[in-house]
Amino acid sequence: MIKPVVIEQQRFTCAIGALQSVVAIPRAVPILHSGPGCGEMIAGFFERSAGYAGGCTSPCTNFSEKEVVFGGTGRLRQIIANTYKVLDTDLQVVMTGCTAAIVGDDINSVVAEFARQGKPVVAVETAGFNATNFEAHSIVVNAIIDQYVSRFESENRPRSEKNTVNLFASIPYQDPFWKGNLAEYKRLLAGIGLKANVLFGPESDGVKEWQSIPKANFNILVSPWYGKPIADNLKSRYGQDYTWFSHIPIGANETESFLNQVLEFAVDHGAEIDEQKARAFIKHESDAYYEEIENLATFLLEFRYGLPNHVHILHDAGYVVALSKFLLHEVGIVPKEQFVTDGTPEKYHEAIRADLSSISDKREIPVYFEPDAGKAQEILRKIRHKGRGLIIGSGWDRELAKEKGYDFLSAALPSPYRLILTTNYAGFTGGLRVIEDIYHMVLSTYA
Repeated sequence: MIKPVVIEQQRFTCAIGALQSVVAIPRAVPILHSGPGCGEMIAGFFERSAGYAGGCTSPCTNFSEKEVVFGGTGRLRQIIANTYKVLDTDLQVVMTGCTAAIVGDDINSVVAEFARQGKPVVAVETAGFNATNFEAHSIVVNAIIDQYVSRFESENRPRSEKNTVNLFASIPYQDPFWKGNLAEYKRLLAGIGLKANVLFGPESDGVKEWQSIPKANFNILVSPWYGKPIADNLKSRYGQDYTWFSHIPIGANETESFLNQVLEFAVDHGAEIDEQKARAFIKHESDAYYEEIENLATFLLEFRYGLPNHVHILHDAGYVVALSKFLLHEVGIVPKEQFVTDGTPEKYHEAIRADLSSISDKREIPVYFEPDAGKAQEILRKIRHKGRGLIIGSGWDRELAKEKGYDFLSAALPSPYRLILTTNYAGFTGGLRVIEDIYHMVLSTYA
């Protein structure tokens, strides 16, 4: 018998939390074949994330004892049909909760009935006990590709647009900065001559953009691990190779590396790019970044003894590595013990440790893979370092920062003490925003 484990302060959700990936597609609607509490739970965790029809407004079969006994496929069929009557949608994605999966309802056959009528509908098994929402994001995206995008392959010839790419980066809503990050990636990629399908958010062209996925020449994956099954699926299905940047590029060093990596990959894969113009764009963006950094010199000199000198980060692996690199090399704040709280599968641990180790050959950066953020806080509570400390994490870490006398920046979910709309942390401008956020918070302590 497996002993149950209680996790405190879990900073991700179960698989059905990937309904937010559907909500992030313009005019797409998740239909939950689950109990009503599933949608309520997701809405409560993500906050301010209703989108077109998400959270508490998502259509739901409200799975009850009746459906447990007699099955819920009839109820699901009714909900799908009524959703078309009530909501003007371009795509519907049916997602199962735990109860429907345990009962064994065949949602695929129900959804197939509507698909044969030409309806844009997809079925996905998202029982909470099978995966986290980090993993389920890939499951949902691949289901849309396999069941919906595949219908338009004849009119979207694979790899027919040499300068078009599909970008897979921030997980919608799980990454508080996803909208701003995707917009910045799209702007930067356009600057080097590439048209990026970002697929989610206001920068996406909705289902028309999804239909055109096969036309992309190659794909870009910005992630330490989540989203890789999507890139692998597209490589197998359409022969689209992908370039993998294993963490979020924040600031000049990593953004230059990211853009140069993509540029070289694009040229190798036959993209028609003016390399001289592309490199001039990268230099212009970098120069603008360093102009702002130079303007900080006097401030940093005057406040050098009153600024944080070390940092602990509690976040997903992509942000832990990205912020550690950025803060050490471009801000001068030394990363100490770091905590990856996203439930990273063990097979990716070594690569992430290696990425962190590459930050400096003069110091070791300890990293804890701890999905139980309560345990992470207990470890951090016992750690002592000289100087002024900084914690970057979720709203749950604010009290710990007060207890230790550290500065605190809210940059992960849940984040009840900060409103984030279209702010980005990725790119050159994202690096400047991180600096603004940290030093604004520090200066406020002198008020």
